[in-house]
Amino acid sequence: MKRVFSYLLPYRLRMAVGFLIKVAGTVAELFLPFVLTHILKNVVVRESLTQILLYGALMLALAVAACAFNIIANRMAAFVGRNFSEALRRDLFYRTLTLDAAQTDAFTIPSLESRITTDTYHVHNFVMMIQRMGVRAPILLLGGIVITLCMDAHLALVMLAVLPFIFVTVFFLSRRGVPLYRKVQSSVDGMVRVMREDYLGVRVIKALSKEETEKERFGNANRQLSKNEETAGIVMGGVHPVMTLLMNVGITAVVAIAAWRVSGGTSDPETVVAFMQYFTLISMAMMTVSRMFVMYTKCAASATRIAEVLDTPYLLPKEESPETSREEFIRFDGVSYAYAEGGLALEDVSFCLHKGESLGVIGATGSGKSTLIKLLLRFYDPTAGKIIFAGRPLTSYAREELSAFVGVSHQKDFLYAASVKDNIRFERDLSDEEICRAASVAQAADFIAALPDGFDTLLSAGGTNLSGGQRQRLLIARAVAGSPRLLILDDASSALDYKTDAALRAALRERCRGTTTVTVAQRVSSVKDCSLILVLDEGKVIGIGKHEELLKTCPTYREIAESQMGGGDFDE
Repeated sequence: MKRVFSYLLPYRLRMAVGFLIKVAGTVAELFLPFVLTHILKNVVVRESLTQILLYGALMLALAVAACAFNIIANRMAAFVGRNFSEALRRDLFYRTLTLDAAQTDAFTIPSLESRITTDTYHVHNFVMMIQRMGVRAPILLLGGIVITLCMDAHLALVMLAVLPFIFVTVFFLSRRGVPLYRKVQSSVDGMVRVMREDYLGVRVIKALSKEETEKERFGNANRQLSKNEETAGIVMGGVHPVMTLLMNVGITAVVAIAAWRVSGGTSDPETVVAFMQYFTLISMAMMTVSRMFVMYTKCAASATRIAEVLDTPYLLPKEESPETSREEFIRFDGVSYAYAEGGLALEDVSFCLHKGESLGVIGATGSGKSTLIKLLLRFYDPTAGKIIFAGRPLTSYAREELSAFVGVSHQKDFLYAASVKDNIRFERDLSDEEICRAASVAQAADFIAALPDGFDTLLSAGGTNLSGGQRQRLLIARAVAGSPRLLILDDASSALDYKTDAALRAALRERCRGTTTVTVAQRVSSVKDCSLILVLDEGKVIGIGKHEELLKTCPTYREIAESQMGGGDFDE
């Protein structure tokens, strides 16, 4: 809670002023029944119209002041709540983007999404409630008790006898509520995960007619969420009815004793009228306090989940290290990596690549190709071995420093709802000429020119108004546009036909001289011209060398080449 509420510190002065204004409005509201009692007991009996109008005007002024002060305080609270939640969401979102890959895997994307949305919503609601009612309710409660004690101590003590039972009820139920609402939020994560998977795979679901299967899978997640919500609702739903029961018992006792005292001449009807008004205010204040406790349980659970992300330490810090050698641009020395949930994904991988050379990585699905790229991008650090990049250990690069060297295009990367030009530029300081050049290298210039507005054509979210091959060429253009020293194409041309793929590789060789290229592919034709080819199988290097060498020395590579190319080589 402290971590999340630290975002309120910049607004502490505004909040203090808002609280003072809220106090003034609440005090004005508290004095209304007191003035009414004075009118009934002391003014009406004098039969003075002037005094009646005067005190009536005073009551009107108090009512207007209470209304005006509360409106002003609520507007100030809205300002604080808006800016507080905006800053919290902004930092939480940025932290989710900067989490290391292993941390993202541990939290899961659906969980991070629900923390940014529903969890921040619960915290925002509580902050707003505290500012609007956190001052008003206690003042109404305590002020009402003090005034009623002054007016008629016997009746006030009857009412006070009920309050300890209310506080005990609220305290114990709220303690149970926090873990219950954490379970609810975990269930929300599960349901969001199913929705996310189904929306991304909706075409496959429709193609295989698995709508009913996915409906049942979503139904299971939905039922689990409903069950947890029901449990939390039953427990926390008991607060309001129990409080209402206790308050009604108190009102009944007060009315009975008040009637007895009036009949005995120890009290008067005017005092009882005022007393019942104060009792109503106190009851409303207690109901508000109960709602605040319910909201607190949700806020506490959500704030803990938010703080878990914000306070997650960086696992891949920059390590100071002197330069080792500038002779090799990339070197893997006995690199191995194991994911937390499984065995070794890469085992004892070693190779060297000089500046301007190209590396091809090929292998079956699950052979470790993507893991190698993730290590090279420093999404993860090796569990064993060392990676050298541009003469320094890769661990000596901060992520921002490394990204300045690298351009990368994945098979299924993202395009956002913006123009073609903006998607290639990707918030970088690139000229239109550089963007056109990158599109030309990526073999995208012709189809972009055929679009309704050329480079200014707006894309839908995910680029769904383009074909798969067009999307991949735009992604490659984005990677090339920054003139990177290292270009990584992670199965980035899988949707391209052989002719376009060959033209792309020829353009990269001709127009990106000096750029070191790493190409991950399923096709031999995409890597055959690389300076060095790595053949992976179950995380191990089973072949390394040039195309001609591997045809002779690596049976797996030769088998792939023969199945794809009908003999191992051909003219493009």
